[in-house]
Order: sequence, then C-alpha cells, then structure tokens
Amino acid sequence: MNWRQALWPVMAAVLVAGAWRAAGWPGVALAATGIVTWMLLHFSQLVRALKRAADRPIGHVDSAVMLQSRLKAGQTLLHVIGLTRALGRQASPPDTQPEVFVWTDPGGAFVRAEFAGGRLARWTFGRPPETATGEPRHGAP
Repeated sequence: MNWRQALWPVMAAVLVAGAWRAAGWPGVALAATGIVTWMLLHFSQLVRALKRAADRPIGHVDSAVMLQSRLKAGQTLLHVIGLTRALGRQASPPDTQPEVFVWTDPGGAFVRAEFAGGRLARWTFGRPPETATGEPRHGAP
C-alpha cells in the first residue's frame, strides 16, 4: 500500500478527533461535512474529466508537441487525461508497472508516457519516420 493512500484516512481521523476535542458532537458533524464535501469535489472532478474524454477517440490528442510541453514528472494519470481530453492507448500489458500510454496527433507525432504508481515517471516525444519520398508517414508508433 502506498503511503499517500494511508495518509488521507489518518488525516481525516486526526481532524475528527481534534473536532471532537474542540467542540464535541457539533465539531464532529462539521468535520465530517467538510470531509464529505472534499470527497465529492474530487469525485466530480474525476467524472468531469472522464466525461470529456468519453467523446474523443482513444489515444488521440490535438497536438503532441503541446502535450509534451505541458507534462511534468509526478502528474497523475487523471491530470494527463484532463490535459489531453482523451484516454491514452495502453501500450503495456494490463496490470503491470510501469503503465505505458500513448497519445498520437493527426500528423503522426506521438507522446509515450510511463506511469509508475499512478504518477507520471517519464515521457518521450516522437515524430513519424519519413518515407522514401521524404514525406512524413502518418500513423501511430
């Protein structure tokens, strides 16, 4: 289990205990209301990002150059999906670490992103190879 996953319930318990000590049951009710509101805000953000991504083809991005310039190590997969407004095409076997996703733009340029533990570890940008005539070849990597 990741330490970040264990930290949130511990912080919530400390908040509720502090609210109990400070104000009794009304304090617990206020703390619980704040925790539930925070959870609902994050859930609605998740649903909104996935709803936007549902209307686009998997692995498509408008501009791979713009995407790779906005990526930063440590971003979550949900944040990257929000940037691309599309789900990535999975390039790694399911349920293996690191997870690898690829987004391709209409010109054939692509961004290949590796996520370790749900966070962006590294990414590479590539352009389509040229054909014998010097024209760029369009297609996914």
